[in-house]
Order: sequence, then C-alpha cells, then structure tokens
Amino acid sequence: MHERPIHLSVNGIPVESIVEPRLTLADFLRERCGLTGTHLGCEHGSCGACTVLLDGAAVRSCLVFAVQAEGAEVSTVEGVASPGGELSAVQAALRDCHGLQCGFCTPGFVMSITALLRDNPDPTDEQIREGLSGNFCRCTGYQGIINAVHQAAETGVAQA
Repeated sequence: MHERPIHLSVNGIPVESIVEPRLTLADFLRERCGLTGTHLGCEHGSCGACTVLLDGAAVRSCLVFAVQAEGAEVSTVEGVASPGGELSAVQAALRDCHGLQCGFCTPGFVMSITALLRDNPDPTDEQIREGLSGNFCRCTGYQGIINAVHQAAETGVAQA
C-alpha cells in the first residue's frame, strides 16, 4: 500500500500523519490520536458506537477512511465537554436521565444527539427516534435516552 499524508483537525487540534489508504477513521482516532472514546462495535456501520462529527455531520467512523478526512474537522466525544471538564448539556442530560448504563454506546449517542439538536433544537419523540435510529443500546430501553434529548434541548445546545 502507498501511504499518504493527511492533515486534519481533531477536536480543534491540527493533526498530521501518514496513513495507509485502508485505515479507517475510527482506527486512526483510536490508534494514532489516542482517542479511545470512539468505540468499535460492529465495524459495519450498524451500531453507531463509532459515531463522530465530520465537518459537523454525524458519521460512522468505521465506514470512513482516514484519508477521506483530509482537511476536515473531526469532533469526538473527548472534545464535547468544556476544556475545564464541565459536561456538555447532552452529557449531563444522559447522566441525569439515566440514559446510559454500561456506557459502551454512550459516546456514539452523545455525538449523534449533539448533531441532532444542532439541526433540530426542539425535536419530537418521533424525530428523536428517527434521528437516533442508527445507534443501538442493549441496556437502557431507550426511554432514558429520549428523555435526555428533551432535557438537553431545554437546556440548550449552546452548551452541547
């Protein structure tokens, strides 16, 4: 394989690396950037655990090659809280509403909810279910997650 240089921003920090074209963005974030909050579940794009924001759009990082992120801004769950460690509105709402249990799916939900609320600041239950339909949780039963989205929406995505 012919390795290629890439330049991108990850959570606001410029990153340069040389990668093989087949390296996924998920593996790049985990292995090269040390950002292990991006979880790998199915590695087929079905579970949503690896969701990150790529130029603001929620994407499954297991389905995107790192070279495709050339020049892009990537946001991961590690970049959602404030620099001082204060939880975002989404993270706090998931905690307050018991929208997480084992936590494996939580980073993907945080990123998907953040994008959902940015695009639709006051979603209905049906819009939340549709917006999060690509994220699977095997623990919560989803009602706590839906409640958390409503709470985060009330709090405001300015803090998300």
